[in-house]
Amino acid sequence: MSVISVYAVFADAEEAERIGRQVIGERLAACVNIIPGVRSIYRWKGAIEAADEVAAIFKTSDDQANALMARIAGLHSYDVPCVVTWPIDKVLAPYADWVEDNTG
Repeated sequence: MSVISVYAVFADAEEAERIGRQVIGERLAACVNIIPGVRSIYRWKGAIEAADEVAAIFKTSDDQANALMARIAGLHSYDVPCVVTWPIDKVLAPYADWVEDNTG
């Protein structure tokens, strides 16, 4: 079983928690870590912008990663949300088993 981390950025903690609870309830993710206090600087529509945002790392199985990414994007408030995967090279077997037991 392969564990995948899905990284996403949200407008605020409420959105991150709402979407996190939704996808965990739907068994698309086993866990989400919500990380407040992210300062993002980015180019948008030709201008350099800055915003305070909230990052989140969702843990899921390889089998659920695409569905999780699509669901996050569908629930997200941004027109172009950041939703990317980070493959995990090594994982403790009991944790991998827990992720698999709690997704799908």
